[in-house]
Formats: sequence, structure tokens, C-alpha cells
Amino acid sequence: MTPTALTAEEIERYARHIVLPEIGGAGQQKLKQARVLVVGAGGLGAPVLEYLAAAGVGTLGIVDDDVVSLSNLQRQVIHGTDTVGMLKTHSAKVAIARINPNTTVETHTFRLTADNAAALVARYDVVADGSDDFETRYAVADACSTEKRPLVHAAVGRFDGSVTVLKPFEAGKDGKLNPAYRDLFPEPPPPGLVPSCAVAGVLGALTGVVGTLQAMEAIKLITGIGEPLVGRLLLYDALAARFDTIRYKRN
Repeated sequence: MTPTALTAEEIERYARHIVLPEIGGAGQQKLKQARVLVVGAGGLGAPVLEYLAAAGVGTLGIVDDDVVSLSNLQRQVIHGTDTVGMLKTHSAKVAIARINPNTTVETHTFRLTADNAAALVARYDVVADGSDDFETRYAVADACSTEKRPLVHAAVGRFDGSVTVLKPFEAGKDGKLNPAYRDLFPEPPPPGLVPSCAVAGVLGALTGVVGTLQAMEAIKLITGIGEPLVGRLLLYDALAARFDTIRYKRN
């Protein structure tokens, strides 16, 4: 793909990126050309969408079938009191236009399932999953594996969160294929074993920490900098203010 030139306005807007040798103008052009699908415009999706838009990602796809409720606002900071009752996809699109009018937003107001995931995922370069149910997580992970799209996966609960990057269609430095989501979590837990946020609760700021880490991993994948969390599960304990990393391999 031919790099798209940055306008004078974009050069000023992304000046703090461009002066980074690791990013530079070439990296910013990659961000401008990138297409990222964000699954869920909730607690995790909110900071992912905000920071990717601010970073200059050219196209953001948002898939969510829910509407904004008052109880969402404690953590889903892309929405506001004035958007309660609005579709989350539309509310997020309005917010992104305010953050960066250069970013194109594609809304997909439906529930992502095993039947429709692959066709949607194939339209994007990178996928960030912020969904809160196991059925969607497995559908997204399987679709990304099939369509050979990098997946930035994250999950939160109460005071803890986790982030990892999945590229099972590529080999690591050892020549072996990278692990897939099902190598990390072979099967979903029995229904009711893991309580939802509505039942167990979740600290709002926790989703900001973990969602921002997701955005960082997506930016690394797009620009080709650093070492993405492939084969590594980053764990965050908010109460202890501690990060731990668990390595995992293909089964």
C-alpha cells in the first residue's frame, strides 16, 4: 500500500509522535493507513477507541449492540450523561469525531457471533477485543486466527485485569507457531462460574489502565515497534499495584 502523505495539520497534531525516532513520519503514516476493529464500546473499548483515535489511526470499526445506560458511565468514559439511551456505537462515534475528525469510524450495531465474526474481522488489520462474555471472546479469537489478524485481548474483573496479544498464524523466534487463545483458555468456564461485572462489580479506573495497555499493544503492532505481548499474559493487580507476566506456549 502506498503511504498516505500527512497534511500540515496532521504533522502538527502528531508532532510528539513524529519526533520519536521509533515512530517518526513513517510510523505515523502506518497509523493513518491502519484499520482497527474494536469489539465492544464499553469499559475496555472506551480507552482503546479514545487513544487510537488520538494516535491517528485512520479507520476504527466499532461493534456493539448495546445502548448507553447510567451505570455504564462509572467506567465507560467515551460516553456521557447526555448520551444515555443512545446506541453505544453512535455515542462513541460522536466522541471520536470530537477527539480527532481525521479518524473514520465504521459502526457495526449488532452482536458479534461465530457466524459473522470472520467476515467482519477480515475487513481490518488489527482487532482489539474488549468484550465481556466468553462466547464473544472465543468467536473473535477463532475468527482472528482463521483470517490471520493480530488480536489484542484483554479482560477485567473487580480489581484485576489481563492483556495478551495473539498471532497464532505466525511462528516465533524459535520457529514454532505462536499460541492461540484456546492454548491459553482451552474451554470456556461453566455458565455462572465467573460472575459478570454487573454481579461482582468492577473498579472504573481499572478498565482505563487495562484498556490503555490494549491501545499501546495495538499501536506497537501497527508501527512495528517494541515487543508485543505474544505468548505472554500480562496480569495487573490494582490493589497491590503490581504487574506480573505469565508465559504460555502452543499446546
